[in-house]
Amino acid sequence: MLSSFFGKKIGMTQIFTEDGNVLPVTVVDAANWFVTQIKTSKTDGYSAVQLGLLKKKYESETLGANWVNNKNNYCYFFKEVRVNESDLGNFKLGQKIGLENTLLSEKDIVKVTGKSKGLGFQGVVKRWGFSGGPSGHGSTFHRIPGSIGNMRSQGEVLKGKKLPGHAGDRTFTIKNLEIVKIDKDGNVLFIKGAVPGKKESLVFISRQG
Repeated sequence: MLSSFFGKKIGMTQIFTEDGNVLPVTVVDAANWFVTQIKTSKTDGYSAVQLGLLKKKYESETLGANWVNNKNNYCYFFKEVRVNESDLGNFKLGQKIGLENTLLSEKDIVKVTGKSKGLGFQGVVKRWGFSGGPSGHGSTFHRIPGSIGNMRSQGEVLKGKKLPGHAGDRTFTIKNLEIVKIDKDGNVLFIKGAVPGKKESLVFISRQG
């Protein structure tokens, strides 16, 4: 059984609890993953299962017996999940993997890792949340960063100063999120709150504790 798994972020919605409260949740699709390689400590130095996400055009087709030998044509990308050496016997090449093969269950506390949206080159107001200057009354400050020098030789700019630059497109991990609901038939997870990444982006879900 896997204690962590990959999925595609579908988006956000809301569900109602039995008490009538509304919970904001992120929907994660964990379907169409297949075992494409099994790594052992004897051959690779560690034990893991390589998973491939099947391309959409092959989801409704019956895969041939030797499709794993040509896996690059069938899968978008490949990801590894570490597995104990004693559990490798539960997996075989070409096997379809879903939430029933994981230890994830409702009410579990998990951490979710994903890549944030890329925002390109941004100024200090959008990148760092600077308030900026007045927009009128003859102000010439507006959204520029302002003075960046320091009371040192030649007005040195200290390393780590918050300045304009590339924003987003970074890997973030959000901890202490709760799995509110699991649809094992559809291989869909409902995680309370927001997780990093845009729609259709890949996220990594692992149990805490």
